Amino acid sequence: MEQRKKIKLLVVLGIGIPAIIALYWWLQPIIDHFTYNLLPLKPETHLGEAINFFFYDTIKIVILLFLISSLMGVVNVYFPVERLRVYLTTKKMYGLQYFLASFFGAVTPFCSCSSIPLFIGFVQGGIPLGVTFAYLITSPLVNEVAVAMFLGLFGWKATLIYAGSGILLGMIGGYILGKLKLDKYLSDWVKQIQDNAQSDANTWEEENTPFIDRLPSIIADGWGIVRKVLLYVIVGIAIGAAMHGYVPENFFTEYLSEDKWYAIPLAVILAVPMYANAAGIVPVIQVFVAKGVPLGTAIAFMMSVVGLSLPEATLLKKVMQWKLIGIFFGTITLFIIALGYLFNVIL
Repeated sequence: MEQRKKIKLLVVLGIGIPAIIALYWWLQPIIDHFTYNLLPLKPETHLGEAINFFFYDTIKIVILLFLISSLMGVVNVYFPVERLRVYLTTKKMYGLQYFLASFFGAVTPFCSCSSIPLFIGFVQGGIPLGVTFAYLITSPLVNEVAVAMFLGLFGWKATLIYAGSGILLGMIGGYILGKLKLDKYLSDWVKQIQDNAQSDANTWEEENTPFIDRLPSIIADGWGIVRKVLLYVIVGIAIGAAMHGYVPENFFTEYLSEDKWYAIPLAVILAVPMYANAAGIVPVIQVFVAKGVPLGTAIAFMMSVVGLSLPEATLLKKVMQWKLIGIFFGTITLFIIALGYLFNVIL
């Protein structure tokens, strides 16, 4: 009987995982067909753009949340995270741990919302909170696709400044937030996940449980995380979709011109309700610059869209108390504003 269950599980996984990956790969054409062919909507209308954005990003993030959460479940079972945690907390690394976490964030192609399962996985494994923040800050800000697009649109100097400042922002922000000892402001749900993860790992290790027997629990836990945060994802993306569909570009370029001293703080504030990944916002930045917005102001806007969005805040509410979210967002906001002014001087 147990053998039949294992075979059934392997068959389901063998069909289900490729199907999920294929859905993710072909998601945009599928959503386009659904929105513009099956529904009476037109791509050039505000409502059409907003609905298309909402369905595409909701399904995309749910898929990523499930896959990443399940993957982190496997990592937390087999990777000696406790040993890594002890190493990070007892060895003198002179800040290298923040660079490694920030660099890892830069090379992982995730938006702010889909970075959070990895953040949960790090916290779940006992990695110091400052190191996990270094990853969470950098991951949405910098990725290889955005770097390639930036290089083609703005040249190597602006690209180096953009990528380097994103990594540096993660390092400094993670270090400062780590020194503030903010673990007590994690949500009770995350603390419960930490306790359960350690208990499960100890039980499996003592009983020498085979991987195939652990897999159903790992997948169930991954889907459990998705269910817990799904409402926050939907609310956040709905806000982003409304901004995406109904706020015209001229609204931003009119108020972010070079002669206005308040342009950079305003750019950060205007970016918060929006939602996009770094690669998706780069073409918008090109339009801003072409219409006279200084590149530093445009980069500050881009960093705020991908790193300080309301959708991210709604999702973080599940893993952090409001006070920690406020400290996190406030710290990053100050850094982005400072970087925007600096970029306008040197670019």
